[in-house]
Amino acid sequence: MFALVGCGALLAAGCSPPPGTGARPSEAPPGTTAGSAPPGASASPSPSASPSGPAAKGRVTVSGVAAQGLESPWGVAPLPDGNLLVASRDKGTISRVDVGTGAVTPVGKVPGVAPGGEGGLLGLAVSPSFASDLMVYAYFTTESDNRIARLRYDEKRPAGEQLGAPDTVFRGIPKGLIHNGGRIAFGPDKMLYAGTGETGETGLAQDKKSLGGKILRMTPDGEPVHGNPEADSVVYSYGHRNVQGLAWDKDKRLWAAEFGQNTWDELNLIEPGANYGWPEAEGKAGKPGMRDPVAVWKTDEASPSGIAWAQGSVWMAGLRGQRLWRIPLAGATPVAEPEAFLSGEYGRLRTVVALGGDRLLLVTSETDGRGSPEAGDDRILTLTVE
Repeated sequence: MFALVGCGALLAAGCSPPPGTGARPSEAPPGTTAGSAPPGASASPSPSASPSGPAAKGRVTVSGVAAQGLESPWGVAPLPDGNLLVASRDKGTISRVDVGTGAVTPVGKVPGVAPGGEGGLLGLAVSPSFASDLMVYAYFTTESDNRIARLRYDEKRPAGEQLGAPDTVFRGIPKGLIHNGGRIAFGPDKMLYAGTGETGETGLAQDKKSLGGKILRMTPDGEPVHGNPEADSVVYSYGHRNVQGLAWDKDKRLWAAEFGQNTWDELNLIEPGANYGWPEAEGKAGKPGMRDPVAVWKTDEASPSGIAWAQGSVWMAGLRGQRLWRIPLAGATPVAEPEAFLSGEYGRLRTVVALGGDRLLLVTSETDGRGSPEAGDDRILTLTVE
């Protein structure tokens, strides 16, 4: 089950995603378009959207496969030419995907990545000034910490040798076998945001001097941003368990998804300096001084990872839940209960990327050690949504 709640006081939760996936139907090959959506991929046509928000009912059509045969894909960064960079968590490599042909070309290996458990090469983002600086940012686990580095991407060099030496812009984020966070994204303000986890040490989430269990905001050089809640600190919000989804809506509000522990996974509206409650609260708690999530799910129906905003809704990938959730919003308020798509069709779902308009990319996560990979896994699906 899932539930909608108001924005008030809390945080929390995370969840341990176990194995298991349903069979996937046949699909169009990479770089092609499917003639129709597979069974279960669509809902009934939406009624007209009201001025106050999108329609209560949406639709998802799987229109093709951008890439397949990927190993432990995690972060995805669209390039200005429309193609993609994809991180392999366990191999520590970045590949380029030609979305027109489905070709996957090695770009290079990120030095210092130490995969283990839920750690490895995680989030990717391209610089807001990529056209001039060609910088790719990566969040990854090392032998001692989680950190963020930037690497110059030179397409003119030979395949597999296109990454420059890493320039570490931020280090010292706690690491563990679980709850490493890992999502990074540049916001509308061109600052770099990072979701971190508390590595299983729950007390880190409430410790504002720790970088674990937080959302961080920093300059592209890794420095605290003027206007952050506390001077000389990159901590933007705290009391999180394991943040793996970050996205902004059309009004530049920041949304974050995170794992619950045993009961409630969460979608939170992020406010600077706010306390989202973990480990003192999980799900809707109504505790003074803590923010409640906007929506919650039972952990076996979500275990949320990446999120994206499109067509007036937040779209959230579910790992253990093996489905794509749509949360239609009027401003910061849900207009209807969350709606599930693709339940069990493609197994575990890791990352959602908005491409503009009604187009999304959806990355599966069947080769991460907790899925049941089939021929073609893992893959990047192209979606049309409303």
